[in-house]
Amino acid sequence: MQTAIASNQEQVTRLFSNLEFNGKQLTHQPGSVLGSTALVAGTTVGAGILALPAVTLPSGVVPSTVLLIAIWLYTLVSGLLIAEATVNTMRLAGRPSVGMLAMIENTLGFIGARIAGGTYLFLHYALLVAYTAQGGEILGSAIAKLLGVQNVIPAWVGTTVFTLLFGGIMYFGRDKFVEKLNSVFVAIVLASFVGLLLLAGGQVKTTQFFFQNWSAVGSAISVMSVALFYHNIVPVVVTQLEGDTQKIRQSIFIGSVIPLMMFLAWNAVILGSVSPEIIQNTAAGKTIFDPLQILRSGGAGEWLGVLVSIFSEFAIATSFIGFVYGLLDFFQEIFLVTRVKFSSRLPLYSMVLLPPMSFGVVNPNIFFTALDYAGTFSISVLGGIIPALMTWKQRQGQERANKIHQPLVPGGQATLIVMISLALAIIAKQIWSTIITNS
Repeated sequence: MQTAIASNQEQVTRLFSNLEFNGKQLTHQPGSVLGSTALVAGTTVGAGILALPAVTLPSGVVPSTVLLIAIWLYTLVSGLLIAEATVNTMRLAGRPSVGMLAMIENTLGFIGARIAGGTYLFLHYALLVAYTAQGGEILGSAIAKLLGVQNVIPAWVGTTVFTLLFGGIMYFGRDKFVEKLNSVFVAIVLASFVGLLLLAGGQVKTTQFFFQNWSAVGSAISVMSVALFYHNIVPVVVTQLEGDTQKIRQSIFIGSVIPLMMFLAWNAVILGSVSPEIIQNTAAGKTIFDPLQILRSGGAGEWLGVLVSIFSEFAIATSFIGFVYGLLDFFQEIFLVTRVKFSSRLPLYSMVLLPPMSFGVVNPNIFFTALDYAGTFSISVLGGIIPALMTWKQRQGQERANKIHQPLVPGGQATLIVMISLALAIIAKQIWSTIITNS
């Protein structure tokens, strides 16, 4: 009897069951917490990590560590709110899966969906601009070193070659081939990251950790938000784990903690390897300094420079592939609704790749600016305001209908108000900084 009760209790934790035909037999295919955790962690660890040292350098290791943990907590709450909204939408719609934009339209209506769609489009293009510019710069420098012609090859050559190389692989390669290649790239990223920590760890100066400038820490918020963003795949995690809120909470928490630990170690090691004179100059506003650029050029040893270059390029490549696929899916969904058909994939890929490549060619130094605006506007809206509004509306509807609901985030409306307020504050700060800069 107890077994039967336990079994029943176990079953109600799932919203539905993933079933699959295996020959003539129908089998249950439950998603694993491990697999979903890896998906969250893999999505989070991308090119955003490259910008961290440059934006955290003015404040120092301790202030930036505190801020990074605070941003992680915000993104964790945001991810759980999206998961809660996804579970509720699936329950109401009676569907085993739902996309991010479809969920927003279902909850916030036509206008909310259009705002989210525009924000989603801006986020993907802004990040692709950043990736093509930075990836092109690293690739161009590597080509120049191999040919022995430093400072001769124009910056636009690297950006163009990077876009055509990786865009061409995606265009001509089969999906399975690109998937396997991306897995190889991820393995290279992880291996080079471990090598970097081991190699650079020996050059860390503990005196660097004493430098603190708390007034400069706010400038790193937007880039940290980009680095810790994984929210577009939360609906996928919910589907994989069959709406089981306990497993979902566990996957999102562990899957986001792993990148946080990597980012904290990375930030400490890179900033700890930079000389005090450079930190003082940066803090005084005398220079705009990217520590990774010095390390890539061999400023702290040739092997460390090679490892930083390898890690940087392949981290950008994996993120580039993911965001190109994201935009391709977005446009295909639009064309499906509008019934627009193309005879080949070339127009679709041109729409995705040419605009970011053009921006990267015109302004090769746009990497940090693009990340800054993507983090401020797109992620504040998609990862802060919209999840809170969706959850707020769904909870109100459930209370009016006297339905039982299970919040994934405690704190009620107070938590949602804080989430929206912080997102609006970040946007207002960016607008004010832009006005001051341009005035």
